[in-house]
Amino acid sequence: MPPKAEQLGVLLALENHWGLTSKPQGVLRILNSFNSPWLRALADTGNFLEDPYDKLKLMAPHTAFVQAKTYYGTGEWYTLDLDYRKIAGILGEVNYHGYVSLEF
Repeated sequence: MPPKAEQLGVLLALENHWGLTSKPQGVLRILNSFNSPWLRALADTGNFLEDPYDKLKLMAPHTAFVQAKTYYGTGEWYTLDLDYRKIAGILGEVNYHGYVSLEF
């Protein structure tokens, strides 16, 4: 997968979501198995429901894209209240200069 991405100049980003990538260790295991600069992490701030800051910190050095998620009011399954100054600090520590999308 990454060799073709590299050939075409396409950066792939693996999102922390559910299943194999529900924990940062799963994301990093997949990224490390390819060991390619063409496969990086997509950090979705709302997909780590417990200890999100510690988990985002593990992924931060490998992150190429950030989805800043929020649920205004109450969510159907859960309410999300994240400290985005803290998240910005985590990203700043690794000198992150990529894009951040807002996801609602």
